[in-house]
Amino acid sequence: MPLLTPLTEDSVRLFKDIANDAGNWGGTPMVGGNVCTTKADLGNLTDLKKHGLLSTFESDGCQFVSFTKKGVYTAEFYGIKLDVDC
Repeated sequence: MPLLTPLTEDSVRLFKDIANDAGNWGGTPMVGGNVCTTKADLGNLTDLKKHGLLSTFESDGCQFVSFTKKGVYTAEFYGIKLDVDC
């Protein structure tokens, strides 16, 4: 599996922030919870989705992040252990 696809510095920063926050949300952080709160962040979130690192889903009117296998692998590359099923 390829390690990383080209990402902007802002997308990498957001990915790391979301991955680090995942433990606070049982592995599926809420968009706009602790991170991803600006319009620019939402653009970078779309970039991460396009690169296959994560997806989003809605529950109870809120949007949450779910990591793909590629996303889990990428988090490990950055030294972040995700305890998620994907």
